[in-house]
Amino acid sequence: MITPNIASHLTVMALQQPDTHAVVVQSISASDKSDLILYKNTYTYKELDEISNMIANGLRNYGIAKGMRTVLMVKPGLDFFALIFALFKLEAVLVAVDPGMGIKNLGKCLAEAESEAFIGISSAHIARLTLGWAKKTISKTVLVGNNLLLARTITTLEKIKASAKDRIFENKKTVAEDMAAILFTSGSTGIPKGVVYTHANFTAQHKALKNLYNIQKGEIDLATFPLFALFAPALGMTSIIPKMNFTRPGLVNSKTIIDAVNDYQCTMMFGSPALLNRVGKWGEANEKKLPTLKRVLSAGAPVSATVLKRFISLLNNDVQIFTPYGATESLPVSSVGTNVILNETAKATSAGKGVCVGTPVSCIDTRIIKITDDVITTWGNELELNANQIGEICVSGPQVTKSYFNRDNATILAKIKAHGKFYHRMGDIGYLDNDGRLWFCGRKSQRVITDTETLYTICCEGIFNKHESVFRSALVGIKQENKTIPVICVELELEHKSDDRKKLTKELLELGRHHLNTKNIKKILFHSGFPVDIRHNAKIGREKLSKWAEEKLS
Repeated sequence: MITPNIASHLTVMALQQPDTHAVVVQSISASDKSDLILYKNTYTYKELDEISNMIANGLRNYGIAKGMRTVLMVKPGLDFFALIFALFKLEAVLVAVDPGMGIKNLGKCLAEAESEAFIGISSAHIARLTLGWAKKTISKTVLVGNNLLLARTITTLEKIKASAKDRIFENKKTVAEDMAAILFTSGSTGIPKGVVYTHANFTAQHKALKNLYNIQKGEIDLATFPLFALFAPALGMTSIIPKMNFTRPGLVNSKTIIDAVNDYQCTMMFGSPALLNRVGKWGEANEKKLPTLKRVLSAGAPVSATVLKRFISLLNNDVQIFTPYGATESLPVSSVGTNVILNETAKATSAGKGVCVGTPVSCIDTRIIKITDDVITTWGNELELNANQIGEICVSGPQVTKSYFNRDNATILAKIKAHGKFYHRMGDIGYLDNDGRLWFCGRKSQRVITDTETLYTICCEGIFNKHESVFRSALVGIKQENKTIPVICVELELEHKSDDRKKLTKELLELGRHHLNTKNIKKILFHSGFPVDIRHNAKIGREKLSKWAEEKLS
């Protein structure tokens, strides 16, 4: 029976397709295509359901109870999926962080979440013990993997399984509004915040993704982003875990990714813009095709038309790449495919109109309000802007989260009460066009305010990005003589790294001169490689670039 608990979808799928693979870890060998090799490390739906039941029983016996905030630091694989679904079944609160956010931020996040239990691999436990992560609150610890020294003092996952034995888990009726998880933001534009997810939020996301992309039971998904991948088994898809460093998607082995898609006949894949760029370049150069894919999703940052064109050349003619827009606090908000991007909106992007992120999903109410950095306590009609007016994007709907954990000030700043519901302020700037499509113009915190105008990052960068030598650009503001000066930082395509910089500067300034957004930009700086976020390797660290630019021009 389907309940508000997302784990109930796994149990239903285990009854409907017990012998279908739920999770498969990519084989080391891609030369031997036999099932014996390809499907060596797997869980069927029946196995995943039973093993997650066993773990849930064992964790409960050990003292990890409903509502207990439980950190999970395990690499993507069989144990990762079994533990996630066990925690959902148990109704413990999953605390999820990106290891790549940095040791200092990790410690702060785990302490802020007031973590009570910690499940992790040996390196995670060593870091926890050495650095004292949440030592005041953590009382239960579980070791995943083999480490004889740690196993003397930390209960192992194998002991947890052995203590349970029973592969049936009886779960009381889940309350939809109960806390299900604390998922931390990437921290790409500030200190990571713990977003409180209820079971209702996960259920709404599940429904929205299924309907938005017409995902069918029996499909096969290449999972390059672990938390997004947890939806695959709940949607009835086989989740293929590729051999890759999940904190460095921009540095994947392209052949390994393409082999995984083709060996396992994947029908869907999610890839960050950085991953699509790398794999697309290699695939195009080596004349590779991905004929089984029905759809590709990419999120985390805007994807350039160049990257989309390159990757779509690997796909069948009727297949699209979709770029859903959203954030940890609300996903999905809207979506658009390459049919629209490449045939309609890319030209406007290169003319400084921002990036079209598509039509808002049916369950989301999207509004644009006047830009302010102040708290807005209650909704009023005077806040709202008309079509084609740039403002802050606000959303309301069932997948929109209500609060941050232990961050009352951040919650107050991000939420607006409105007649029995609330709007979440995305912190993004954009507008709705005459057709109701949403356009993204950049982060509110990264807008550049000069004495005469306000400049938006994505709008300005689109103009410079159309130069064939430019891989990506970034608008930043620097202080000179107590005035804010706009600067465009440029990262060149690899094959253009040695191009004449004086000539390029002249050409780029000429491009900017012809557009209202960029006519006053007079400074161009070339950077060897932009700082980017850990999660997707795609969000540009403009705050770091701004400091760099200020030093270069001082």
